[in-house]
Amino acid sequence: MSEDDLFVDHDNARWAFGTGFTDPLHGADQAVPYGVDAGDVAACCLALGDDALVSAQRLAEWCTRAPELEEELALANIGLDLLGQARLLYARTGRADGTGRGEDAYAYFRDPADFRNVRLAELPGGDFAFTIARLLVTSTWRLAQFEALTGAPDPVLAAIAAKSVKELAYHRHYAAEWTVRLGDGTAESRCRMETALHGIAPWLGELLADRTAVHLGADPATVTDRTLLLLADVLVKAGLNPSEALPLGPVSVSSVPGAGRGGDHTRHLAPLLAELQSVARAHPEAAW
Repeated sequence: MSEDDLFVDHDNARWAFGTGFTDPLHGADQAVPYGVDAGDVAACCLALGDDALVSAQRLAEWCTRAPELEEELALANIGLDLLGQARLLYARTGRADGTGRGEDAYAYFRDPADFRNVRLAELPGGDFAFTIARLLVTSTWRLAQFEALTGAPDPVLAAIAAKSVKELAYHRHYAAEWTVRLGDGTAESRCRMETALHGIAPWLGELLADRTAVHLGADPATVTDRTLLLLADVLVKAGLNPSEALPLGPVSVSSVPGAGRGGDHTRHLAPLLAELQSVARAHPEAAW
């Protein structure tokens, strides 16, 4: 299956609750290939879809609050990219897990304990430096995962990954440019960037220990090596010492048992979802 075959616009697009448009995978062969574990595909797509949805919601909080209009538009567009990724991944989940549920069911009608996103995505936005630092880390890590998943044995997931790689490369580029500007800027901007990175460091181990896609082509060791290499490159260009700016202890699966992938979330996820899901839950099955 080619990427073009998967993403032909059949009638219209749908990325928001209640719009009543067609299935985003309409027209694609959605059967899980023989020999591929449908449970692995469903779990992977659900987790990566949750990462994207929660991250997009945090970015949406910058609307009207970004330091410049240009940055407000950039962050909003990155959020829309992530919503599109969530939409495709949720649609694939509904086919792979056998329930046939659509994207709205996963986005709006699950409770916090049912979400499988990494906890870094759900932390409050903080200042602009924190948002940039988090975007740098998550987009770099997500890009490494999706690059590996372009070779996934499930052709639908592989096509979703190929499309997402192009978007994530831009997300990383945008965050990297701002990291350099802040890190190599004034004493105040450098301090804020260092503070942001130190705040993110304790959550990085959960990302690097993630094994959600291990059976679909994304080897955790390879993803970790590429993520840390790319992060170090940006930090050096920003005039920051990677080991000091983003200190990382030993990474192992046992160091983060369950975590977000197991439904163990911070207290920040529930209010985020309450706001996200409020209209859908107040008017179930609505369309306009």
